[in-house]
Amino acid sequence: MRRWGAAAGAAAVAVACGMLTACGAAGGSADPSITLYSGQHEQTTNQLASAFEKATGITVNVRSDDEDTLADQIALQGKHSPADVLYTENTPPLESLQGKGLLARLSSATLAHTPAMYDSPQGDWAGVSARTSVLIYNPALIPASQLPVEVRQLADPKYRGKLAIAPQETDFQPIVTAYLRAYGKPATISWLTSIKANASGHVYPDNEAIANQVNRGAIAFGLVNQYYWYRMRAEIGAASTHSRIAHFAARDPGYVIDVSGAAVLKYSAHAAAARKFVAFLVSRQGQEIIASPRKSLSFEYPIASGVTTLSPEAPFASLRPYPITLGDLGNGQTAIALMRAAGLL
Repeated sequence: MRRWGAAAGAAAVAVACGMLTACGAAGGSADPSITLYSGQHEQTTNQLASAFEKATGITVNVRSDDEDTLADQIALQGKHSPADVLYTENTPPLESLQGKGLLARLSSATLAHTPAMYDSPQGDWAGVSARTSVLIYNPALIPASQLPVEVRQLADPKYRGKLAIAPQETDFQPIVTAYLRAYGKPATISWLTSIKANASGHVYPDNEAIANQVNRGAIAFGLVNQYYWYRMRAEIGAASTHSRIAHFAARDPGYVIDVSGAAVLKYSAHAAAARKFVAFLVSRQGQEIIASPRKSLSFEYPIASGVTTLSPEAPFASLRPYPITLGDLGNGQTAIALMRAAGLL
């Protein structure tokens, strides 16, 4: 995923070193630093890293980039990768590295903080937060009553010139995978081909662009994750927010929960400190940072340690997504292949 306000391919960024004494048995001198590869939004990552440093005395050196790019680099470098932890917006990059044997198993105590359905089936990454796919629309261009209620309706020719999509976003892959599971391969390729035609001229590189274009009235509606709209509103103010969001029908394949996760690399040179960082992400302190828009501008749903969001969003428990597991979402390669077949990538 492209991060809020960050360019892909950013150079390694060092987060300011916490100067407080290590808590408990934290390895301040034995493990003075870790290297974090992060595909998460930079504000969220930096807030979490800074709080971890203050709590443990362990420095977090952050490299931010597109999560697929980071996962590909780790796979290419193998045991020589400088990364200690990978923190992603979506689970397919984690599953891809798991399949290559490049992740270390996490402790049961760490995994216990997050409901099992949002953790790695193999126990080698932990679910940290979640988002859900929604439609962002401009009521001046399309009333809520004319929005599609099922994701397959995006292929309807009546939406030609009105739809915006960002197929390069990793957030788009789970929707394609869910559609494939619901309707099969031929129908999925046909659907992708049709939405490509409907979105002609409005295929954007990321969800931020969709949110901005819909909000300013350049296009009627688009497919994004819900937190992009909340972040945009927080940045520009309610008076300048001319768009709204809407969910697909309950259990529709377009109504997907995306999970952000974190893993320790199998060949980490600082494994003990890396494990402490992942444990921090799912701890109450880490989850409260994610839950509070004042701290992280996250607007994601915290899913661990019993923490609930403080932002004005629909409660996580009220969501009615398509019933697909993280194992079903896999490593995203099938979705990528289908999008390439349809000419979207």
